[in-house]
Amino acid sequence: MTMRALRIHEFGGPEVMRFDDVPVPQPADDELLLRVHAASVNPVDYKTREGKFGPVGEDQLPLTLGRDVSGTVEACGRRVEGFRPGDEAYAMLAHDRGAFAEYVILKEDEASPKPGGLGHVEAASVPLAALTAWQGLFDHGGLQAGQRVLIHGAAGGVGHFAVQFAREKGARVHVTVSERDVEFARRLGADEVIDYRSERFEDRARDMDLVFDLIAGDTQQRSWSVLKPGGTMVSTLGPPSEDEARAHHARGVGYMAEPNGGQLAAIGRMIEAGSVVPEIDATFPFDDARAAETHKQEDHVRGKVVLRLA
Repeated sequence: MTMRALRIHEFGGPEVMRFDDVPVPQPADDELLLRVHAASVNPVDYKTREGKFGPVGEDQLPLTLGRDVSGTVEACGRRVEGFRPGDEAYAMLAHDRGAFAEYVILKEDEASPKPGGLGHVEAASVPLAALTAWQGLFDHGGLQAGQRVLIHGAAGGVGHFAVQFAREKGARVHVTVSERDVEFARRLGADEVIDYRSERFEDRARDMDLVFDLIAGDTQQRSWSVLKPGGTMVSTLGPPSEDEARAHHARGVGYMAEPNGGQLAAIGRMIEAGSVVPEIDATFPFDDARAAETHKQEDHVRGKVVLRLA
């Protein structure tokens, strides 16, 4: 039995993405076979396609892209206890497997039941971005109720989850966005919304316990000055400068999100309760995956871009 998978055989632009017929994978004892209904597009997908994602080299080509998935369990390995065929599940995949395919293998500890009330398109928009926000704020940033956090890039896929998680934690949330996203950030629950094009965030955000940096570059460099002594800079875009951290009596942390079914289940409960809502910028049919990646890479995207497979 074969399936369609969107793979790259070389690194490059969207033109290197192509549909291949490949065998449907078979689950090992601790794995699930998921029939994919939807998968979302993340920056790591086009960085991988361009050969700019460190863990993936030429020796791993051809490679199926995609890290976010929502679908229906088709089969279970004999040691799987938490899922049965017919269950709906969503997950973030490790980089050794790709979601842009009609079927995909999930490790049981990566997967979580799909939140009730969400369709597969909405559910597929959640895992990587939400886990990145959760792990950045709480696992690496140690954010607590009553603390002050500054989130750069708050209207994007990771950022819009981070605002909602920080708000639910009881933190005071400062954010930077463009003018078109000011009202959106307020709806998410940000306490202080800063239009980075018309005002300097340093004038409105001071004595931060945590800066959650999704932008890097000059924005990160300027952000050291708003941290209180003992504060933390967390970035998804490489480790912050150790020298700057020492100079500002702060801590700098760079990280990459990891699959975590338990955290995804906790996030799913927040979604079911209505306290966290995913934002969909655009959806594309599977056949238009090149256009979806181009939109994510080149346009100003609010929230997530999702592929519909079924």
